[in-house]
Amino acid sequence: MSIHKREIHGVVVKRSGDKTASVLVTRNVLHPRYHKTVKRFKKYLIHDEKNELNVGDSVVAIECRPISKTKSFRLKKIVATGVK
Repeated sequence: MSIHKREIHGVVVKRSGDKTASVLVTRNVLHPRYHKTVKRFKKYLIHDEKNELNVGDSVVAIECRPISKTKSFRLKKIVATGVK
């Protein structure tokens, strides 16, 4: 039995303590009344075991067991590095 785990794609906006990064995920949705595409944003805390993320990096995170009260995603891979 395979259980599908959610993957999120986002940009690191903050280094939030040890082994944690805050990732901003952007998604485009259709407005129900005006039928125009609008952006929706949500921030997730992700677990970065090796402390290798920097602000501006594009990352992919995968859902996992809850690591803390607010962390339930862990880093899968770094897609692109941000500008220093």
